[in-house]
Amino acid sequence: MNKMNQMRSIKIEKVTLNVGAGKDQARLEKGMLLLKAITSCTPIKTITNKRIQEWGLRPGLPVGCKLTLRKDKASQMLPRLLNAIDNRLSQRQFDVGGNVAFGIHEYIEIPGVKYDPQIGIMGLEVCITLERAGYRIKKRRMLPRKIPARHVITKQEAIDFMASRFNVKVEEV
Repeated sequence: MNKMNQMRSIKIEKVTLNVGAGKDQARLEKGMLLLKAITSCTPIKTITNKRIQEWGLRPGLPVGCKLTLRKDKASQMLPRLLNAIDNRLSQRQFDVGGNVAFGIHEYIEIPGVKYDPQIGIMGLEVCITLERAGYRIKKRRMLPRKIPARHVITKQEAIDFMASRFNVKVEEV
């Protein structure tokens, strides 16, 4: 009997949806409406901390919006988001920690989402954070510890997880 260790199984910690608007406040409001329409959850505004004079940014200025989905909502939303990109990812979209990030050029490509003339045509960025059981030790308040190297999710393990769980085709660059 060759049972797999439960501590080695990979799961989705969260799915983060992000719309960058720069200093264009009209685009920011459209992005807020877009994320609300896709997920029926309320997004939050992201605020800049740095001053970049060439771009007209100053601290405290909202420059985008984001939304984090966890547990069941993330599991239900992720197949729809992957379907919008035809279940194809590039190896470059996986980082060394096993996380995945990709962009959706037009939100109308997501199944079940209709075109809204109030929003227009917009895109968004999707980030998927993967973890194993036991990752809580790096986030806990008392005695936080590093994740051992043998327990960290590698790029290849993340690729295999996405291919087996979501039927994603990973293309080499």
